[in-house]
Amino acid sequence: MFATSSALLTNALAAEEEKLLACVHCGLCLEACPTYVATGDENDGPRGRLYLMRAVKEARLAVESPSFEAHINRCLGCRACEAACPAGVEYGQLLEAARADIVRARPRRGGVHALLRFALRHVWLQPRRLWAAFAFARFLRDFKVARLLLKTRFAREMSPQFEFALELLESSSGYRTGSGPAGGIDRVHAAPRDGVQDASTFSRALLFKSCVTEGLFQRVNEATKRVLEANNCAVHVPASQVCCGALHAHAGDLDGARTLARQNVDAFANREENRNAPIVTNAGGCGAMLVSYAHLLAGDTKYADAAREFSARVRDVGQHLEAIGFRNGAAIGSARTTYDASCHLLHGQHGADASLKMLWAIPDLNFALLPGSDVCCGGAGVYNLLEPELSGEVLEEKLKNIEKCGAKVLATGNAGCHMQIAAGARLGGMDLQVCHPVELLDESYRRAGLYEESGNQ
Repeated sequence: MFATSSALLTNALAAEEEKLLACVHCGLCLEACPTYVATGDENDGPRGRLYLMRAVKEARLAVESPSFEAHINRCLGCRACEAACPAGVEYGQLLEAARADIVRARPRRGGVHALLRFALRHVWLQPRRLWAAFAFARFLRDFKVARLLLKTRFAREMSPQFEFALELLESSSGYRTGSGPAGGIDRVHAAPRDGVQDASTFSRALLFKSCVTEGLFQRVNEATKRVLEANNCAVHVPASQVCCGALHAHAGDLDGARTLARQNVDAFANREENRNAPIVTNAGGCGAMLVSYAHLLAGDTKYADAAREFSARVRDVGQHLEAIGFRNGAAIGSARTTYDASCHLLHGQHGADASLKMLWAIPDLNFALLPGSDVCCGGAGVYNLLEPELSGEVLEEKLKNIEKCGAKVLATGNAGCHMQIAAGARLGGMDLQVCHPVELLDESYRRAGLYEESGNQ
């Protein structure tokens, strides 16, 4: 008998025991799982991983087992299995609990894992340090340092992971004026134009900035604000908000995730007028984490009720636009455009269809359906750096499907997916530009004359 399985994992499994026992091993989850499809190994599928979790819970397998660690950590956490499971097993919550158990019992060694642990504990939990880290990343990107390291192949000689990390950073750059189907998409302009709306009709929303979006994709937050304001929605940005905690939860640092969750719950309720306003996100991974605060803080007597109310207010920008009703824009060009659903926007927030509807508001868009748009791209936070080989296999299939549909522009509702697909396309020599759906809608509104122009970047 093994006595080292933690209370956390045992409690998590016990809470879902009825659903787990209802599983008849039908195998419907297998073909939905990217890692099982890639490896063909039962233990790299949801059914096998759940069996391993039950073995730990029942003390038939030690939590320190290399097999348990390997197969749990090889999971992308995309949650596609939840949509396929007829028994309703909440796999994502069990996965995070299992990883927390592994981290406590046997922290992974090696440079990348040590760096991740340091960053999560000593950078992401400290807003000023995180701001400085993103400022440094932007310096490497905007002053072409990353590009130089890539072109000279210095990054490749250092390590393939370092090279891919720099490609991820490079891929966070946006459209340049005059390029792509929506030339000028990164143009600076104010919104809305005088006289477009009556301010008395405005609703109110609170914008969750997302640390990665604000750090590397600030243009997406700006586009989100303009689009909402053009649709009679006043946008406010609580100043004391912090990282959502998704990276911590996915890495098994649930204590760190809870620390950040409490700060965000407070930040979005620190003024009376903010307490009932919708919380709007434009990052699928962050949104899925925010709606899980109710579960994450369920055992916190001080925050449980507030967290449940907080989660109920979270909407993706597409969901919020759909709820308030939004206007059409103008045509933006003829380049073939497609859409890839962020896994967590699809399976965590159930908002992928609403996100796609932003593109339907653009007249004469040359749109092509993407085969496998509901399948993970292999990014999964920092999975692409921790499990590069398996991530690469999953990404390769995604890029093949993009080539098949002939798209030159791909819209996706999550910064991590954006960087993963764009970096893979760059390394593969593909002619592909990646953006957020709200960026295309924003450009459509600009061309429709809904904004006051105020210069170019």
